[in-house]
Order: sequence, then C-alpha cells, then structure tokens
Amino acid sequence: MDMNGTQRIEASREAVYAGLNDVDILRQCIPGCESIEKTSDTEMVAKVTLRIGPVKASFAGNVTLSDLDPPNGYTISGEGSGGMAGFAKGGAKVTLEPDGEATILNYTVSAEIGGKLAQMGSRLIDSTAKKLAGDFFAKFGEVVGKPPAVEPVAEEAPAEAAGKGWMSRILGTSATAFLILALSPSLCCITGNHSAMADDMMMSSICTSHGAL
Repeated sequence: MDMNGTQRIEASREAVYAGLNDVDILRQCIPGCESIEKTSDTEMVAKVTLRIGPVKASFAGNVTLSDLDPPNGYTISGEGSGGMAGFAKGGAKVTLEPDGEATILNYTVSAEIGGKLAQMGSRLIDSTAKKLAGDFFAKFGEVVGKPPAVEPVAEEAPAEAAGKGWMSRILGTSATAFLILALSPSLCCITGNHSAMADDMMMSSICTSHGAL
C-alpha cells in the first residue's frame, strides 16, 4: 500500500525539519500516540492505540530516521506489534521545499500489515491509512506553522493614572476625572457653541474663564 500527499506549512524549512525531529511535536501530531521517546539521535520507541473498523489495538514498536538531509528532508520508518490484532510496518519519505516564507512538505508513504488486521479488507485498510497520514500532516502543519501567541498589553485606565496624582489623593479618582474634563479647553470654548451642559453655572464659569484666556 502506497500513498502520497502535500502539505503547505507556514514556517521555514529549518523550523519544519526541526519539528519532524521533535518528540514533543510528534506526540501531538501522531493519531492515537500515547508515548514516544528518543533512544538516540535517529531512533525512537513509541506506543500508539488505533481503531481500524471494529478493531481497536495498541501498537508498541520502534521508529528509525534515515537518509537525513537537513533541512531538505529524511525518511522515517517503523514497525510495531499489536498483539493478536497483528502487526504494522512502513515508512514515509519526506521532502521539504521552500515557498517564500513557507514550506511545501511532500510525503510518500508505504505500509504493510499482517495478522487479524489484514483480514479486514484492503479498502478499509487503505482508507484508514490515508486518513491517519492526512491527519498527522495536517496537525503537524497546525502545530509547527502556528503563529506565536502575543500577550495583550494592558493599558492603564485613566482613573488609575489619575490616581497617581496629588489631586486624586485629595479629591478622589472620580472627582479628578471630572475636573480634568472640565478644565481642558473643550470644543465649545473654542467655537463659542456651548452645549446644554455648559448652561450649568459651574460649566458656564469654566467656559467663560477659558474664553478670557
């Protein structure tokens, strides 16, 4: 069984290649992955639980990286046993091509199964394998190409800023805010068109004092 596909990832080739070698990222992306650990620079051990049709099986096995060509790609292969469910082995040839600031990831996957799983029919096996491969590379693209989170910068509220002044300590934050608005040269004082609020005695005297200036 062979299949191939392409995934565009919004990240550099170097970042994508590093992600393909990062066990934490692989753990997030491999469907049904329960654990994966590096035993050397090119070898890993993994445990994966999958459901294929009516059969649910846990596979434990080894993963090997070969044909390393950073940051252009590599070959990843593995073999695992699912107990009475059977066994699975296969590999994927991955190549990376730059596309501006993004990367085009091309993959060719080959797989072979045996035991009880092999009796379920090639159509079901092929469709499941294609879905698993598609899910892996789609998730990998999301994780590696995800933009960094930007923490929002909290702006200081005007009342808090006023609270740091000496007037606020005397009159309180709400009174200070009112005085700042009232004493600032407003549009009505510039144009002479006083609003209804300006008819108030206090506001009228403030606007008159601005007009005198």
